[in-house]
Amino acid sequence: MRPVPPRPGQGASAARLAEILRVDHAGELGAVHIYRGQRAVLAATPGQERIAGQLAEMEAQEAVHLARFDRLLTERQVRPTAMAPLWRLAGFALGAGTALLGEKAVHACTEAVETVIEEHYAGQIAELADRDPELAAELEAFRQEEVAHKDQAVEAGARDARGYDLLSAVIRTGCRAAIRISEKI
Repeated sequence: MRPVPPRPGQGASAARLAEILRVDHAGELGAVHIYRGQRAVLAATPGQERIAGQLAEMEAQEAVHLARFDRLLTERQVRPTAMAPLWRLAGFALGAGTALLGEKAVHACTEAVETVIEEHYAGQIAELADRDPELAAELEAFRQEEVAHKDQAVEAGARDARGYDLLSAVIRTGCRAAIRISEKI
């Protein structure tokens, strides 16, 4: 993803930073709810304790990211996205839906989401490297955890999911749309 050049005009940097924080907060909120939806299905399914435990660990990491963005929104006086209630619901539904499709679909979902998020964070890091190196460093640490989630999903057979290409394409498209919407609304 190409870095977004700073906008011209007074207040442009602050407006762009608000978009970055808003969308990152929304993304972490969605991720937490995706894992919750997956765990709601799999924790109640006999024989799925191992994957439910893995999902709980990933959800906990996303919750740490979300808590950090909660603080950043407050510190920098940025409003969260108005779409938060919908993202909670959509995330949970995506998680539960992929869990109902099976373990491989769960991993395919994780890979698709984390691929988009990794690319998104990389663009933001490049954009912020000179303007806000401290925030860029935090985003890099988060990006590395997202990469680890993606790699774990691939190793667990994400690409073996039935209908992988379609499932992955739909999830990635949805993530990209949510990013664009959350930056503005």
